[in-house]
Amino acid sequence: MKELLRTTDPTIIPFATALLQGEDIEVFDIDVHMHTLESALGMMPRRLMVRREDYFMAVSILRDNGIPLNG
Repeated sequence: MKELLRTTDPTIIPFATALLQGEDIEVFDIDVHMHTLESALGMMPRRLMVRREDYFMAVSILRDNGIPLNG
């Protein structure tokens, strides 16, 4: 697994997930079940992971759609 992006923006993870799943890339929202005050307020970043073999394709798809990546 490789981290694809990390964000506190609540709209980016679902959008990125939909784009990648549309290309048959399995995604893993690591922090989806965090139930702390920080995550509820958007202060704790959520992370999206993909398999290593899908990473470069996933990066390309997200960049083509204007989604900012970690690095």
